[in-house]
Amino acid sequence: MAAQFGRRLRKGAASTAVAAAAVAALSASQAPGVNDHGRQTAADAIPSPEATASGDSATGNSPYYTDLPPLKSPNPSPSTGTGPIAQGGTESGIPATVLDAYKKAEAALREAKPGCNLPWQLLAAIGRVESGQARGGRVDAEGTTLGRILGPQLDGNGFALIKDTDKGAYDGNSSYDQAVGPMQFIPSTWAWAGRDGNGDGTKDPNNVYDAALAAGHYLCRNNWDLSDQNDLDRAILSYNNSREYLNLVMRWLDYYRKGAHEVPDGTGTLPGNRSDGGAGTGRTSPSTPIAPSTPGTPGATKPPATSKPQPGPKPDKPGGDPSTPPKPPTTPPGTDNPSTPPTTTPTPTDTVHHLEDAGTAKLTAMAGDAFAQRISTRAETEAGKAVGKVRVRFTILGETDTAFAGGESVATVATNSAGVAVAPALKAGEKTGTVTVRATVVGRTVPGLDYKATVTERAADKLTRTGDAALTCAPGGEFADQVQVKATYGGAVADGVAATATLVRSADDATANDKGPYFKGADGKPVRTLAGLRTDAKGLLTLPELYADDTSGTFLLRVTTAGGATLTVELTVAVAESSSPSPSAEPTA
Repeated sequence: MAAQFGRRLRKGAASTAVAAAAVAALSASQAPGVNDHGRQTAADAIPSPEATASGDSATGNSPYYTDLPPLKSPNPSPSTGTGPIAQGGTESGIPATVLDAYKKAEAALREAKPGCNLPWQLLAAIGRVESGQARGGRVDAEGTTLGRILGPQLDGNGFALIKDTDKGAYDGNSSYDQAVGPMQFIPSTWAWAGRDGNGDGTKDPNNVYDAALAAGHYLCRNNWDLSDQNDLDRAILSYNNSREYLNLVMRWLDYYRKGAHEVPDGTGTLPGNRSDGGAGTGRTSPSTPIAPSTPGTPGATKPPATSKPQPGPKPDKPGGDPSTPPKPPTTPPGTDNPSTPPTTTPTPTDTVHHLEDAGTAKLTAMAGDAFAQRISTRAETEAGKAVGKVRVRFTILGETDTAFAGGESVATVATNSAGVAVAPALKAGEKTGTVTVRATVVGRTVPGLDYKATVTERAADKLTRTGDAALTCAPGGEFADQVQVKATYGGAVADGVAATATLVRSADDATANDKGPYFKGADGKPVRTLAGLRTDAKGLLTLPELYADDTSGTFLLRVTTAGGATLTVELTVAVAESSSPSPSAEPTA
């Protein structure tokens, strides 16, 4: 297929093929690991049956952007998705929502197909080559592209021949298929590979969350392990069956692995060269809006309207010089004025000026418990008007084990019609103290809004004995029963609560006694205070065995917990009463 593609291209567009071949040669010359034992032997990758049915690739071997990454490594450290935005070269910048989609897809595949070892940087590399990261991140709050991103129609004229398979539902073309969306799936491949990545109930190739997740599953099929170079090569070649494509994607993969940072949506670097020799802007259709879906045709779009022929220049007025030819138009008919930059409608994100707290209550929780309160943030314009459909990212900062539900330290939520985004519930970890949660606008550089959450130690407000038997012992002996108590807080089991047990002098004197009952230390010596105790998962605390010295009397054992719960247990040390013999019966006469 790749060879046929090359022959068609040379036959149909020889001049542009020369330029494309030069770029491809440069890409191959810079590809990592090109030697007799590495990438040269991986070209014989066998596409899966699904790929063969879809034109030997996910994209139908459509053209792709051939811009190479800079030779110099990117400046920022690898992006982790948390903390402040790292700064670096423009080429390593990935639009915020697009980057979020790649990382969510990686996380989903880590759980669904852990053996695949898919790195988000691979999705970023393919997204850069296929669509320039969704045209520099021109997406809305839900991740849907602002206008369709379409490859050329695959009519066999310099490209593969793939007749229409979706009745124009995705690409707006009822004659031939075209690659669609930020990851450039052809409709026949999307029909089985499509995924719902943003949880809205639809599978839309124009949505970067759906497309990134679909690409991840596509690259992870056939039990491929992408940490193995041969499997990685096979997966990339199955996406677009071209040696130059493989080398180029590997170049971007290595580049992003060395460092990448987040940039606001719509500000990403746009590529300028295509493998078919076309200009960078020719790959997309920014002026073609995505029509709403219609029943039975998910993601259906209307075909783009064709330009009507423009009339030529009018002849000069009567009496003019007939020898003077009419003035040509300043711009070719049917095209925009190149000197006038295209106007774009601001997205809701573009209008956000600041974030405001939306009535978040005081955030306090005991270690291990969920916070009863949730963080609410409102996005507003400069005039204080609420802005809906804006993605707000909540990030837990610093060294803490407090997390959102599911164990994540980052959560992204779209604002509702009132401009309010409510973060998922926070669950306190075991580390106590103050935790900072920062709210920021995805794709927009405005000051973040910090929230403070306090994690207190686990506590109990009540202690009770689990048994009621009297605790007695003879001097120098061992108590028959161990003391067990149950801790609760607000009537619920209080697990993991720190406790201390002390044999006190008296009810009014909490200092440790120096005589009477005792515990044994590791060295076998008497110990009358045990600290560092903790209730189990059922709120129970069972104390070690108790022993008595030679002192008789009544003694007190006091158990206290974090939170102030206290229980005092009475211990008795006394000589056991001896039973008197019963009188013998007198003989009868």
